[in-house]
Amino acid sequence: MAESTIDIKRRIASTKKTGQITSAMQMVSGAKLLKLEDKSQNYQVYAQKIREIVTHLAANKVLELAAMRQHAKSKTGTTEEDILSLNNLLVERPVKKTGYLVITSDRGLVGGYNSNVLRSVMDILNDHESPDDYAVMAIGGMGAEFFKARDIQLAYEYRGVSDMPTFDEVREIVKTMVTMFDDGVFDELYVCYNHHVNSLSSAFRAEKMLPITDLDTDHVQNSETTEYLADPSVDAALNAILPQYAESLIFGSIMDAKTAEHASSMTAMKSATDNANNMIKDLSTQLNRARQAQITTEITEIVGGAAALE
Repeated sequence: MAESTIDIKRRIASTKKTGQITSAMQMVSGAKLLKLEDKSQNYQVYAQKIREIVTHLAANKVLELAAMRQHAKSKTGTTEEDILSLNNLLVERPVKKTGYLVITSDRGLVGGYNSNVLRSVMDILNDHESPDDYAVMAIGGMGAEFFKARDIQLAYEYRGVSDMPTFDEVREIVKTMVTMFDDGVFDELYVCYNHHVNSLSSAFRAEKMLPITDLDTDHVQNSETTEYLADPSVDAALNAILPQYAESLIFGSIMDAKTAEHASSMTAMKSATDNANNMIKDLSTQLNRARQAQITTEITEIVGGAAALE
């Protein structure tokens, strides 16, 4: 009985230490979550503004192309190539290969965060007829190792995104994605990640980022809104701002995914801490029972010894 009591005490001490660690990790993740949520909200102001500008410039470009087409009907020598001068990031082309940028964490202890993303991405990839139909890019070590273990070749991988990502830090990633699209590595790009809903839940998203086709130019053309003057031209302005807009979309997804990661980590650590506390209660109950049994045995031995002396 004495050995059993000692073992239980050791387990209680070990579980308390584990609970202290998970509790500290929960508080750290919670602090990072609050800070990144605030940063994400501020970033949305910038993202909304740049989207508004791009939408207006694209609408002006559509109107310009319509006028050129109308003029081309009465003038020879104007070719379709002269008319279709849209920026490459706005042009939908025949899809021969689809790119998937998969965002996961570099470490574990984040609950079902990684498994949710990777399971959903595998469902998407299995819908393709051949591996030649898609290209996979991985941000985060967990995703990279997952795909390598399944012999899925990565077109690009990046590890070590900080817990509080900055645009300068991930500039290499977003510029690489835009360059790969321009070079024809893939004809469309989807970013796959966990969207942060709230502190307790997240939702998988596979958002089409390239080409940029979700601009509501018709609404701009039919409404009375601020008119933008482009100098030296609309083309020059679009060529300068469209890559920045594409980069802002991808960076926004990375920041959203990191927010969901911190929320998942905080939830997982809270669950681990609660489990540790419940285990300590159960072990304490076992310890008390073991002590009672030990005391009962000792009293029985004393009574039996006294009875033997009578």
